[in-house]
Amino acid sequence: MYFRQFIRSLYTNSANGFIKKPRHATRSPFPDEVSHYLFRARLIDSIRLSLRSASPTPLISVVNTPNLDSFVVANAIRSAPSTESALSLVEMLEQVPHFLHSQNTLNALAKVLARGRRVAELKSLINDIEEGRFMNVHVSYMNQMQWFAAAGDLESVLRVRDAYRGSSDHVCTESFNIIMDMYADRGMDSKAVQTFQKMIDDGAVPNCRTYSIMINHLVSRGKLDEAVEVFSVLPLMRIKRTLRQYSVLVDGFVNAERFNTVTDILAEMRTDGLLPGRDMLVSLKQMQDAGFSEIDELIREMIPDDRIKNVEYSVDGSDEDESEKEEADAHIERVTDGHDENLVKLKPWLDPRALASALRRWGPAEITALEKAKFIWTTRLVCKMLRNFKSAETAWSFFCWVASQQEFTHDIYTVQRMIAILARHGHAELVEELLLKTESEGIKLPSSTVKLIIEFYGISKNADAALRVFRDIKRFCSPISQFNMMILYASLLRTLTKCGRGPDSLNILEEMILCGINPDIQTYAGLMHYFAHEGDLRTVQRLFSMVRQSGLEPDAFMLKVLVTAYCKCERAALAWRAFEDIKSFGILPDTDTKKLLVKSLWKEGMRIEAAAVEETCEEVNDILPRSLGGHIWTVSSADLTKIHAIYCSCVPKDESTD
Repeated sequence: MYFRQFIRSLYTNSANGFIKKPRHATRSPFPDEVSHYLFRARLIDSIRLSLRSASPTPLISVVNTPNLDSFVVANAIRSAPSTESALSLVEMLEQVPHFLHSQNTLNALAKVLARGRRVAELKSLINDIEEGRFMNVHVSYMNQMQWFAAAGDLESVLRVRDAYRGSSDHVCTESFNIIMDMYADRGMDSKAVQTFQKMIDDGAVPNCRTYSIMINHLVSRGKLDEAVEVFSVLPLMRIKRTLRQYSVLVDGFVNAERFNTVTDILAEMRTDGLLPGRDMLVSLKQMQDAGFSEIDELIREMIPDDRIKNVEYSVDGSDEDESEKEEADAHIERVTDGHDENLVKLKPWLDPRALASALRRWGPAEITALEKAKFIWTTRLVCKMLRNFKSAETAWSFFCWVASQQEFTHDIYTVQRMIAILARHGHAELVEELLLKTESEGIKLPSSTVKLIIEFYGISKNADAALRVFRDIKRFCSPISQFNMMILYASLLRTLTKCGRGPDSLNILEEMILCGINPDIQTYAGLMHYFAHEGDLRTVQRLFSMVRQSGLEPDAFMLKVLVTAYCKCERAALAWRAFEDIKSFGILPDTDTKKLLVKSLWKEGMRIEAAAVEETCEEVNDILPRSLGGHIWTVSSADLTKIHAIYCSCVPKDESTD
C-alpha cells in the first residue's frame, strides 16, 4: 500500500469518526489512576505479544476496546519489534472507529520510521502533518531534524536546519548537536569541529550532550587522552558529567587495556554520585577477569537484583539529561498471556514517568493499588520514580512509603536524589532532617549533591539554609578535594548574589581566599556582573584588581562583562580603561561589545578613544567573533577556546577546519 494514501485514509477515517461521534465527558471506569496505569500496561503487553507471536490473539480483538487511547497506541508502536509490525498496527487501527491519532501516536510512528531508515515514508508522514491532514497535530523543525538524523539522512537534516535558521533569530544548541553528531559518525571530522565552532560563534551555549558527542568522537578516533582532557574541563565550566560520558570513556580505556585509568574514572563517577549503568558491565567484567578486584563491589551493584528473573522495562524518554535508554530493575507480578510454551514470553512493560504521574494524587486508593501490584522496588527504579514526580510533596510521600516496603532500603543514590528534589522546591526543614538521618546512618554524600542543594536554595531564595549546609559540609560529605571546595564556594557565592546578599558574598570571598582556595575567572566575572547590575562600580573595580593581583588572566567574556557594565552605567571612560587593560593580554571584544563601547564613547564625547577602538578592531575585523561562548558564573571563553583546540586533534593534519 502506498504510504501517503495509507496515512490519508487514516486521517479520513479518524476525521469522519470525529465528526459523527463527538466525545462526551464520561466517568472513568477505573477506581484510581494507578489502576488505570496498570490496565494500560497490560494492554500494551497484549499488543506487544500479539505483534510477536507466531499464532497470536487476533490483533483487532486486542485493540478494539473502548479504553484504547493514544498513550497505549504510542507506546505499543514504540515497542513494536519491527517497522513492518508497527505499520501493521497503525493499519489495524483503521478498523477502530473511536480511535483518533494524536501528537504522541504520530511522533511514535515517525520515530519508528526513522529508526527503520524508511525516509520516503517519513517524508510522506511529515508532509501530511504539515498539510493539516491530522487534527491538532504539528511538527517542529527540531522534530524533523531528530527524525531525519535517526534515519541517517544528512541532506534532509541540513535542509531542515537551513529552514529553521531562516525562520528564527535563535537556533537552539540541540540543532548543532544533531549535525555535529552526524558529521562525527560519518568520519567528517573537520565538519564536526567546524560545527562546534559555529555553535559558539552563533551564541549557542554547548551543553552536556555537546560534550558527550565530542568525547565519543575523540574516543572513536583513538584520542583517549584528549577525551579525558575535555572530560576534566567540564567541572570548571559547571557542566554536568553524565553517565553516557563515563560509559564511553570506560569502554574506550578498557578496550585499550589501560585499566589504571579506568579505576580513576570510576572514582570520579562515585564522586559525582552517579549510579553505574548496565552498559558498563561487560567492560568492567573484562577488568575483573584481568585481576582488578578493586571493582568487585561496583560490579555487584550493577548486577540485576536476584529477585528479578528475566525482566526489563521500556520507557520512551531520557535518563538524566540525554536520550539514553538503559535496562533497569523492575518487575510487576502479572502474566502477559498464560502459560502456553508456544507463546512468546515478554518482559513486562513499565514506564516510571507514567507511573509517577498516576501517583500524583497520593492517597489511600493509590497506595492500595500500588501495594496490590507487588512491584519489586530497587534503587534504580526508585531513583527513576523520584525523578519523574512533579510535586516534591508527592515525591517525599513516596520516598517515605517505599522505605517501609519489604526488602527495600534507601541508599546513597535514592537519598541524594530525594535531598536534591526537596532543596529545589525550598523544603529546607526536610532537607536538614534528611541530612541528619544520613549522618546517623553513616551515609556520606558526594560533594556534587551538596553543590545542588546550595544552588537550588538560590532558586528558592533561601541564603541562610545554603549557609547552614555549607558550614556543616564536613559532617555529611566524604573528604573534599581543594578543587571541589572551590566549586562549592563558587556555588555559594552565586546563591548569595541571587538572594541579594552582596555584602555576605564579599565576606565569603575573603574567607575563601584566606583558606588558600583561589576563585576561578568565572567566579570573579559572576561577582562583577552582580555588583555592576547593582550600580556598585567601586566593588567591580576592586574585584578586577583582585583578578590582576591573583595572577589570573582575564578572558574575552570578562571584558564583555566589564564594558557592558560600565556602558550601562554611562561610565564610558571606565569602559575604555578596561578595554585598554585587557587589550594588553591580546584580548579583543566581540562585535556587539565593540559597537556598544564605540557608541558609548561617542555619546560621552570621547571621539578620539572611539576612533582608537575602531582602528584597533579593524586590524583584526575578519577574525573578531560575532559573539562569545562564555556564560555568567559557568563558562569562560578561555575554556571554550581550550576545548576547541583539543577537539581539533581529531582532525587529520591534511584536513582544514577553516
